[in-house]
Parts: sequence; C-alpha cells; structure tokens
Amino acid sequence: MKKFIDIFKNKEVVNRIFFTIMILFVFRIGSAITVPGIDASTLQDQMASSNNMLALMNLLGGGALSNFSVFALGVSPYITAQIIIQLLSMDVLPALTELNRQGQYGRKKIEMATRYLSLLLAAVQAYGIIQTALNTEWISFTFEENFVSYLYIITVMVAGSMLVIWLGDQITSKGIGNGISMIIFAGIVASLPNQIATAFDKWVITNWNLGSAETTKGVFQFILYIASFILIIAFVVFIELSRRKIPVQHATRSGGSEKLTKASFLPIKINSAGVIPVIFASSILMAPSIIASFISADALNAEWLKVFSYNELVDTGGVMMPWGLIIYMVLVFAFTFFYANLQINPENLANNFQKNGSYIPGIRPGIETERYVRKVLNRVTLIGAISLCFISALPVILTLSGVFGDDNSLALGGTGLIIVVGVCLELNNQISGLIAGKSYDEVIGGM
Repeated sequence: MKKFIDIFKNKEVVNRIFFTIMILFVFRIGSAITVPGIDASTLQDQMASSNNMLALMNLLGGGALSNFSVFALGVSPYITAQIIIQLLSMDVLPALTELNRQGQYGRKKIEMATRYLSLLLAAVQAYGIIQTALNTEWISFTFEENFVSYLYIITVMVAGSMLVIWLGDQITSKGIGNGISMIIFAGIVASLPNQIATAFDKWVITNWNLGSAETTKGVFQFILYIASFILIIAFVVFIELSRRKIPVQHATRSGGSEKLTKASFLPIKINSAGVIPVIFASSILMAPSIIASFISADALNAEWLKVFSYNELVDTGGVMMPWGLIIYMVLVFAFTFFYANLQINPENLANNFQKNGSYIPGIRPGIETERYVRKVLNRVTLIGAISLCFISALPVILTLSGVFGDDNSLALGGTGLIIVVGVCLELNNQISGLIAGKSYDEVIGGM
C-alpha cells in the first residue's frame, strides 16, 4: 500500500504511467481497425479455438491479428530480426561483430540494420499470413484478388508493423517498461477477463439449472481451474526470480600499494533466455508453411506440413504422434541453452574478470574460470530449459488431450503467461528504481 501511495506522490512516475496508457490506448484502437479489403468476420472465433502458429503471432501482436487489423503483424518481425542480427553478430558476420564492439555508434548501426531486416521480414510474414488465412478460409477478399490487391494489403500491414515498433520505442523512452514487451503484455492481459468469463460460463452458468449435483460439480471445476491458474503463475514467478549466485572477489588498490578486496555475486538466472527460445522455435516451425504459401495453395495444404504444426497429430504407422510438438520442444530446449550461453558468454566473462582483477574464490583466472562458469550455467539452464518446455507446451498438451473439449481458449500456461510475469516483474523493478531515485534526490536536496 505504501508503494502504491509513493507512486502517486512521484510526478515523474505518474506522467510515465499516463503516457504508457495513452500509447497502449492508441495501439488498441489500431488493433480494432481491420485492413481495408479484408473480410475477417470468422477470423476471431477461429483464432480463439486454435493453437497454431497464427495464434502465436496473434499473441506476439498483442491480439491484433484476431481482427486482421492494420497492426496484425505487431512486433513479431522486429523480434525475429533482433534475434537474427544478434546471432549474426556472434563472429558469423565480421562486419556486425566489429560494430558490436564499437559502443554506442556500433549499437546505432546494428539497430538500423535490425529495422531494415524487420521491413523485409514483415513483408514476407504478411504474405505468408494472407495466404495461410485465405487457404484455411479464415478471411476473404472484398475486392478482386490480384497482384495489386496483395501489394496494397502487404503495404498496409508492413506500415502498421513499423508504427507499432515506433509506439514501442516511445513507451521505452518516455513511458514505463520495455515498449515492445508492454505492447505484447497489453494484448495478453486484455484477453484474460474473457478467458475467465468463458470458464465461468462453461462450468457454472451452464450447469446452474441442471440440479444441485451438477451445479456443485461445475463450481468445483471452476474453482479448480482458477487454483491451477494461480499455481502456474506462482511457478512461473518462482522460475523467473530464481538465481544461482556465484561469489566473486574484486581486487582494488588504495593508497599506493595497499590492496583491498570487495566481495559480490554473479547472479545467473534459471531462465536467462526468457521467451526468446519459444519465439525463435515457433518462427522456425512457421517457415515451412510460409515457404509453401509462396509455391501454391495445394502445397500449403500438403499432409507433410502437419509434421511442423504443434497442434496436429500425425498418423505414423497407425500410431498418432504429435511430431510438431516434439520438434517444438526439442527446439525450445536447444535454443534455451544456446541463447543462455549467448547472453552470459563465459569466455568473455572470464576475460573481463582477468582484465579487471576479479576472480572466483578457489578458481584460477582464465580458462578455469570459463569452464567453471560454463558448467554452472549449463546446470542452471537445464532446469530453466525443462521449465520453459513445460510451460510453453502445456496449453498444446491440454488441447491435444481434449480436456477443454472444443474450446482451446481455456488452455492454461503458454508463452503469454511467461511474458506477463516477466513484464510485471520488470515494471515493479523500474517503478521501485524511479521511486528510490526520487527519494535520493529529496534527501540530497534537503541537505
């Protein structure tokens, strides 16, 4: 309660929150404007009952794809471009690697390259989405289907995506939280009341007049559903906050030759990769469908594409196997390790320790430090990778098992929950920092 009062006492925090709300309001208005020339009257219902790649893009777009709006692509092209540029900067393309070492100037150049790549990816994704939605009959054109029509719709969608990225930048610089994350967060949170209302209607309202036994059963199912939801949120919060602390000693010199040491910790998060592995794995699984959409409608409907759909069961010698889900989980697991090592980079960390006179007690500087950090990182990441696979695969498993019948929108867990928890924790830390900074200024000003 005290923190809540402190927020409203801090004018800067209030202004930032108000600015963020206004930007998100603009985003929600744009998300409700359907692309001209598209009839998307059945798209929202289809998207709510689906767990395919378009549903994931709808999630990353803050729910804008469900209306096939001008913001339908959301920030997905930018996120994918960021991942690709970051991977290429790791000694794959020498030019990008060099820019990565040039400080602020290099970061600006890399950001520009990311924006240009986002434009290209946005155009490719827009065409793939249009073709996929047309072939599944989720949308239809209201005018003649020709090259000019495609070009017009793709241009509108790409422009909308670039505007969403700009809105995210404004939140980052003048609002509160990371702008890209906040836009995704807003779309997910907006769908939660509807999800809970659907669950209440399914288990309580529907069974209300069917006798006391059915009513009691329905109420119990709804309470169990809410309790499960809370438990999964608690599990995600625990994973996001869990860290392995490696003790570090820092040698400093004071008064000529006098040597002092300061102790600190190197915190390694269990899930240091965040949701990036899930997004990247989903992008790879989506690639075959996008490529097929460039070939023909028949290619898009080919049976072999079901292997890359994580909500499809494929007949394998009379046994129905979820190959798409298996490939998805393997990719998420592998990318979690890859991205965690990319984020921490034990080799660079060991070199920086050696240059700065820092060391891990009982571990020799240099190669021994690198091996130790890598070993700890891999052990910790193993727990994070298993947890990330479980959370991201949970709604798909629940859907395939038929627990919620035909209503897949009730599935628990998933990428959205990880994003919501991560953004909430980030917002809490940023607000605490702003309040603490203001308190420090007041103390200094009063002296």
